[in-house]
Amino acid sequence: MKCPFCSHPDTQVVETREAEDGGFIRRRRQCGGCDKRFTTYERPEVSYPAIVKKDGRRIEYDRSKLSGSFSLALRKRPVSTEQVDTAIERIEEKLRNLGMREVQSSRIGELVMHELKKLDKVAYIRFASVYRSFEDIEDFKSVMDEVRT
Repeated sequence: MKCPFCSHPDTQVVETREAEDGGFIRRRRQCGGCDKRFTTYERPEVSYPAIVKKDGRRIEYDRSKLSGSFSLALRKRPVSTEQVDTAIERIEEKLRNLGMREVQSSRIGELVMHELKKLDKVAYIRFASVYRSFEDIEDFKSVMDEVRT
């Protein structure tokens, strides 16, 4: 690995630690040219299916978009960050387990709705109103009736 300070091609690993959750490895390195130290992180590379939008475009999976959807729906709601992270991880696990190269964005929307319904009913209705493009109050009423049962 090249040194980020002097671009010397030879660096040596001085210390290696595994993260508490085992999700990545932290390595302290020292440059053979300038003797400066720096840290690198190794994470496993996981591939997710491409997302096929309604208009047919294909985009890469982006966790931040999923997180943003949850944040909007859960704005000012009593749901912890840990609960949201766990919900996103469940969605990502389902995407990996599909074993497909592509997945429709509508499938991800349904997975988000399923997780929101378990986390917070108000957030579920907020997300559903945008996701399903509610036209009138009857659309809201039908989702509220669904939540009550």
